[in-house]
Amino acid sequence: MSRRSLLLINRNARHGIDVGEQASAKLRAEGLEIVEGNLSKSTSGTDLIRQHRTRITDVIVGGGDGTLNAAARGLLEAKLPFGILPLGTANDLARTLEIPANLDEACKVVARGHTRRIDLGCVNGQYFFNAASLGLSVEIAQKLTKEEKGRWGVFAYVVALVRVLRYARPFRAEIRSGGDRHRVRTLQITVGNGRHYGGGLTVGEACQIDDGSLSLHSLEVGHWWQLIKLVFALRSGKFAEWREVRTLNGPEFIITPRWPRHVNTDGEVTTRTPAKFWVLPKAMEVYVPETATSAA
Repeated sequence: MSRRSLLLINRNARHGIDVGEQASAKLRAEGLEIVEGNLSKSTSGTDLIRQHRTRITDVIVGGGDGTLNAAARGLLEAKLPFGILPLGTANDLARTLEIPANLDEACKVVARGHTRRIDLGCVNGQYFFNAASLGLSVEIAQKLTKEEKGRWGVFAYVVALVRVLRYARPFRAEIRSGGDRHRVRTLQITVGNGRHYGGGLTVGEACQIDDGSLSLHSLEVGHWWQLIKLVFALRSGKFAEWREVRTLNGPEFIITPRWPRHVNTDGEVTTRTPAKFWVLPKAMEVYVPETATSAA
């Protein structure tokens, strides 16, 4: 069966303008019929998928994690497989699925059509592929500008972290998991679905995106300067070994801080606490390299 693919390119993504036409040409050269969808501030990936769903066989998303997040609801509703062209700043979902950053290679992965089913996270009705969080990461997301992301790439996250770190203060919250209740004083709570988030940070070494479970990590440090020693551990995924990090695993969490707080999903601030998190097991079908191991 021939494939008729809806190509969604975020022209505002870090590399979107330069490679939009290039991506379309490469995919056509691989034998795919391409229908181009024009993303804009008023038209999301979900809107375009809804418009074209009866006339396409799959969707190809070119952009970063925010662009993918905006298409998640449409992909779930249409039950269509999708491919990823990593054109954003962080590209954490692509990193989790071992999709190459090189455009030629990413197009070949899509064209070969090898798929895996992956989980999708949800918090208060907002979907996320990688992670949802509250605390420090929300402040970073609010301080991070498009100009900085375009200029510095993934290092823009470091710049934003330095900007907010000295003003960060711990907050109190209750975490419910199954029948257990945990009262914490924390700088950040991250609920991960994929393996990576925040521009290459690792949720945990053992985290998988198709295991039907979410992984929660709470950074329970007293002062911002204590985070300095956790920086390298955050990159490697070994921070769960530190006594300042509380780790929980399960299909569902409810987090209620003493005062309402914003929640970040895949880099975008989308909802507020109290927050109920749950996982939709193997809800999405995505094109991945045949040699990929992290989604196995």
